Amino acid sequence: MTVVIGLTGGIATGKSTVSNMFKDLGIPVIDADVLAREAVAYGEPAYAEIIATFGEAILKSDKTINRKALGEIIFTDPEKRERLNKIVHPAVRQKMVKQRDAYVAKGAAAVVLDIPLLFEGKLMSFVDQTLVVFVKESLQLERLISRDGSSEADALNRIQAQIPIEEKVKMADAVIDNNGSKASTKKQLFEILANWSILNTENHLK
Repeated sequence: MTVVIGLTGGIATGKSTVSNMFKDLGIPVIDADVLAREAVAYGEPAYAEIIATFGEAILKSDKTINRKALGEIIFTDPEKRERLNKIVHPAVRQKMVKQRDAYVAKGAAAVVLDIPLLFEGKLMSFVDQTLVVFVKESLQLERLISRDGSSEADALNRIQAQIPIEEKVKMADAVIDNNGSKASTKKQLFEILANWSILNTENHLK
């Protein structure tokens, strides 16, 4: 029976690193961010609705959505963020469930739903197990500023737009502490997957 894992964390906690570790093990990963980009591509129904809601100022010269410009609007305005979520999330969920069910039908040992807003969107019923990638907030802030070249204020706004990472830790079925080395992170992941009867002791899929 396929185990459906909901992978989440906070912005800049290292979720992508863990996602790549799943892929290296041959475990399929369905990335909600990738599906969101597909859902808002030029010509998609959600694209037209976003332009009607937020205006053409959020478009690049090639008419694609400037995600950074849109992000700056929604990260400081909860009401506008909620309006965007109501446009994008249904389309993403539909795509995600279709892909998840296809892997289940094939009899995959596990499939990962990589969902940054797993808890915020109350999507726990879409998965069997939830896995949170954790780092302390000071490191999260430092990584985000370094990664995106954000100001401290902008980075804090983006972090605070999500449920605090400490709260997500309390809600999770399992947690990976990503404050240390990559080797430590991988070791924790293998132990969790063994506990969930997805890997055997030689770190091969069952």
